[in-house]
Amino acid sequence: MKVACLNPIAQVGLKRFGEGYELDAPLEQAEVALVRSANLHETALPSQLLAIGRAGAGVNNIPLERCAQQGIVVFNTPGANANAVKELVLAGMLLCCRDLLGGMDWVHSHKDSAQIAAETEKAKKQFAGFELVGKRLGIVGLGNIGIKLANAAVALGMEVRGYTLPLPQGEIPGLNPAVRLLDSPEELYAQSDFISLHLPLLADNAGMISQQVLDTMKPNAVLLNFSRDKLVDEEAVVRALQEGKLGRYVTDFPNPTVAGAEGVLVLPHLGASTQEAEDVCACMAVDEIKEYVEQGNLVHSVNFPPCSIGEKTDLPRICVLSKGVPADQLLEGMKVQTFKQAEGKEFGYLVADLAQKPELGEIERLESTPGVIRVRLIP
Repeated sequence: MKVACLNPIAQVGLKRFGEGYELDAPLEQAEVALVRSANLHETALPSQLLAIGRAGAGVNNIPLERCAQQGIVVFNTPGANANAVKELVLAGMLLCCRDLLGGMDWVHSHKDSAQIAAETEKAKKQFAGFELVGKRLGIVGLGNIGIKLANAAVALGMEVRGYTLPLPQGEIPGLNPAVRLLDSPEELYAQSDFISLHLPLLADNAGMISQQVLDTMKPNAVLLNFSRDKLVDEEAVVRALQEGKLGRYVTDFPNPTVAGAEGVLVLPHLGASTQEAEDVCACMAVDEIKEYVEQGNLVHSVNFPPCSIGEKTDLPRICVLSKGVPADQLLEGMKVQTFKQAEGKEFGYLVADLAQKPELGEIERLESTPGVIRVRLIP
């Protein structure tokens, strides 16, 4: 099976493919593909492509709807880079409360002075900062990253408030009970010294940090965005900083609006850029692809619903991607041992073990059924 790597992928992950997989194939010939940040929205995807594995959590660089319509299952790796992002958010907070960058620049500019030690004692006041202990952190989105950040902030002595959807009905597993959950983001924005965003970019939350929202924040608040740049109206953020209505803005997404703007700390998209995170993301993405290709099971698919019937036996297994077709219609006339069907908002998936290999005519009937997108038989 031919594999296309559209970005550099950690070797520890690629080695998990093993025999039967041909790496470094061009996309035009590939049956599966791995991607990190490459934008596929304008890319033609070949008809034989079965799956795309995103070595990371965000999938806004992949045309999910088009992939589903072509019968291409897209996988991501939720949680694989959570610790790396958590640590970078903490670094951003520390850079804002202690003027480390300003102090380092001062030292560099005085590196040739023989009196640098004495001059340091006079100059260091201008770089004085404040501590995180006792400050209030508001986290919007309590997924893998948000929970890790919340727990770390509690350990640092911060007061932590969280808001997440859907609103939890009880305790969130893994979340420190010291974290107070709020019923609305407005309350969080108004109360917090630091506000960190940890949620996917969706059609209904683009620009959620608007001028109106910024007006409710404390004038010295620090806004941190390690999710997606389009969650924030960054032109409004720059204005708020210029007018003294916001303390700092930390973002992991460089663009002309924020690069070089006063009060903005811009990092070069380093959120998941640790060796550990890249290794885990690569391993998860490869494992998910192999589970689908070899076993027919969907784990962490983002454009089809999760669906699994366990490890494949010596029985032939049939896999059907469809849109609104009931199981009895799909399996009509076949000798079924066991099956499972899952339906998402628009697309569905069926996987079934059969008592005997279906005839060619049965496969052709299935492929011609209205609503069926792709049929695959694993012998």
